[in-house]
Amino acid sequence: MSRFLAAALTAALCVSCSSTEAPVSYEKGKATALTLAANAAFSETLPWSDTSEADLADRGFIATLADPVIRAADGRVVFNADAYSFADGDPADTMNPSLWRHLSLLNNHGLFEVVPGLWQVRGLDISVMSIIEGETGYIIVDPLTATETAAAAMGLVREHIGDKPIHAVIYTHSHGDHFGGVKGIVSDADVAEGRVQIIAPDGFMEHAVSENLIAGPAMSRRANYQFGTRLTPGPAGQGGAGIGTGLPSGSFSLIAPTRTIVETGEILVIDGIEIEFQVTPGTEAPAEMNFYLPHLRALCLAENANPTMHNVLPPRGALVRDSKAWADYLTEAIHLYGPRTDVMFVSHGWPRWGQAEVITFMASHRDAYKYLHDQTVRLMNQGYTAPEIAEVIALPPELASKWYNRGYYGTMAHNSKAVYQRYLGWYDGNPANLNAHPPEESAKRYVAAMGGAKKALKVARDAYAEGDYRWAAQVASHIVFADDANADARAVLSAAFEQLGFQAEGSLWRNMYLTGAAEALALPEAASVTTLSPDVVSAITVEQVFDMLAIWVDPAKAAGVSVSLAFVFPDLGETRAVSIRNSVLVHEPGTGKPADVTMTMPKAAFLGMIFGGQKAADLVQAGALKMEGDPLAAAGFMAALDPPAPPAPFPIVTP
Repeated sequence: MSRFLAAALTAALCVSCSSTEAPVSYEKGKATALTLAANAAFSETLPWSDTSEADLADRGFIATLADPVIRAADGRVVFNADAYSFADGDPADTMNPSLWRHLSLLNNHGLFEVVPGLWQVRGLDISVMSIIEGETGYIIVDPLTATETAAAAMGLVREHIGDKPIHAVIYTHSHGDHFGGVKGIVSDADVAEGRVQIIAPDGFMEHAVSENLIAGPAMSRRANYQFGTRLTPGPAGQGGAGIGTGLPSGSFSLIAPTRTIVETGEILVIDGIEIEFQVTPGTEAPAEMNFYLPHLRALCLAENANPTMHNVLPPRGALVRDSKAWADYLTEAIHLYGPRTDVMFVSHGWPRWGQAEVITFMASHRDAYKYLHDQTVRLMNQGYTAPEIAEVIALPPELASKWYNRGYYGTMAHNSKAVYQRYLGWYDGNPANLNAHPPEESAKRYVAAMGGAKKALKVARDAYAEGDYRWAAQVASHIVFADDANADARAVLSAAFEQLGFQAEGSLWRNMYLTGAAEALALPEAASVTTLSPDVVSAITVEQVFDMLAIWVDPAKAAGVSVSLAFVFPDLGETRAVSIRNSVLVHEPGTGKPADVTMTMPKAAFLGMIFGGQKAADLVQAGALKMEGDPLAAAGFMAALDPPAPPAPFPIVTP
């Protein structure tokens, strides 16, 4: 940080604007005395005598990469497995001691033996790749997020276990960090020619694709906060991702499943290995499944169990998950597999060995989600609002004392609000909040009610000096939203966010606070990351494309537009009837009704026009598109759309 910025921040944090008064002690990247005290007090509540998680995380280590830096073909760094080695040392003042402990375990990277015939590669991606040995080759479970990290993981396997063919890949669920690396280990040709099966739960393709479409731009932007992708890992920086260290920045791929699992109890035999499946839709993912390996007495619980409490609603955004169903499926798994299981492995974190340990873990983890659900609903029915529930709900000591139930990824406070939202929505029942002013208008009124920006800033500074960083952030945020040119308020907001980040036990809360601290001072120029790769685009159905186009309609551009179009896709044997009227796009299967214009093209040409920037005129000239009818209707249709170009990131902590 420059001396100029340091001086500006120090001046901004002065308790009053008088030059005769001492400033609040603050240095960017340093914990205040009050944060040190808060973390020390928090440390006293933790079960430090329980070191079992460290033992589990270390068990079975074979080897790791000679070079911890995984690179793309062009030399760009995709993932640095040693970026979190700082966590191997003593806890820093600038990180919650519980989170530091957890991050040090996630930082164990390399190839591990679970039991003979079953291995995992951990710490080379946010997720875990599992390897099952068959009679003649391998079955791979969850091939990581990026092709480069998946290839590096498979390289470790071939070097230390043996160079054998891959006969099947299992996607446990529909989130990208469990399938995006697939083309780093197998090819489209392998699958097309029958050498490799791709197995996934029912609904996989629909959900794997749809999550990146409708709300993709907003989710990607918020994911920058959730995962701290613009922060540098370090004691005062990005503190991991709760279920792994960090996200890779490599190539994202997808190969469609060749076999889907529809019902619990389905059994497949692959390369001589019997696999029994349990489908668990609507838990951690809308399409997810667990499976059991009888010959190893091994149970895979996918991402339905983790070394931390998970998110019922991820901060990046998603449909609210069903915490009751989540708990119920864990209960079912205990009954189906508990007595038959000697080892359990998952898609994030480390395995657990011994039947008693596995059943105890599953039951305790289940109870945490069930307690979250039941107690949130109990308080909700007593009239508590979501923020009020979040302030008081906490796991009982017998559950909170288990490291794997702590809130490194999801938190009780955040998750209870999600449960409330699932049942009652955003409205808390108070008419004062029914039609409240939006943030900028509310902020102007709050600041005026405090006597103006100068007096409001003193309130924020006083709160900061007293260690009430939540209130300091709230007040400073009002000032910033009332006047985003107020550099003093931005500085206070940034400082308060930073201290909140340094105190947070949850890695995602830390990442969001520290990203907010940075963006309170300056908005980054780089566009948000996306998983809308060519493979994902090619998997999009035309129905999903038109659902997406419907949210591109700009009422200002569509005013007065009334057109009907027929889109004919000969390669699919499909026709869609599409219209724009009243600034609303409606699409349905072809009805045979006359259209203003008919556009005939293969799906690939259509996707190229929508996602690849190909012009309709060029497609016509190339013979890929045939237009019949009024070309002005097609032009009017396209002119009504406002496609989201990759702009600079939209602001979040500033107006």
